[in-house]
Amino acid sequence: MKLLKGKTAIITGASRGIGKGIAQVFAQQGANVAFTYSSSVEAANELEKELNALGVKAKGYKSNAADFKESQDLVDAVVAEFGTIDILVNNAGITKDNLLMRISEEDFDTVIEVNLKSVFNMIKAVQRTMLKQRSGSIINMSSVVGVKGNAGQTNYAASKAGIIGFSKSVALELGSRNIRSNVIAPGFIETEMTDKLDEATVKGWRDAIPLKRGGTPEDIANVCVFLASDMSSYITGQTIHVDGGMLT
Repeated sequence: MKLLKGKTAIITGASRGIGKGIAQVFAQQGANVAFTYSSSVEAANELEKELNALGVKAKGYKSNAADFKESQDLVDAVVAEFGTIDILVNNAGITKDNLLMRISEEDFDTVIEVNLKSVFNMIKAVQRTMLKQRSGSIINMSSVVGVKGNAGQTNYAASKAGIIGFSKSVALELGSRNIRSNVIAPGFIETEMTDKLDEATVKGWRDAIPLKRGGTPEDIANVCVFLASDMSSYITGQTIHVDGGMLT
């Protein structure tokens, strides 16, 4: 049985990495998928084709979740095309790492805008649809860094910690309408971004993790499926750590 059959999901920042992994697993589980990307048109077109081949409806949208109006326009377009929105996965995110003494105001503001304000923009945009149908699952992507902090990532840590507080508040506000809001805090996930790190650094990361390996986008996607499906219908306001025991 497909756990997301007949449901429609919006996933932000899904042309690669974790977002792409979520889109693929959602489609395998029967969900129709609307996903956003910022610049990689080719990768987005390929993913769209791949998902449609699984027998679901899938469409990529070039949209910047950090822009309030673009988020509203995106949701209007998705509702017009798909008829409904059952699941929102806020995955779009960037890093601009530097020590606090060197970080520029611009780099601080940009990371907060893309990582945190995008969550406000997108939830605000889907809220009307979910309230009308009296159901919905919102999944926000935080990070272990948002829970424990990390030197050289004050902007990123602040944005990811903010997502947790924001998400808990949304859970309290929308729970009476059967709209759930949860957070996933990934640990060291091996994607195209981490492929650029040298092998010694990656080995150091892996050795420090109790399960002795980095996570995969699929590890995150599987937890997303659980939170998006009716299997988690009594779970809201929670942060689930998917980190191989990193923060244990």
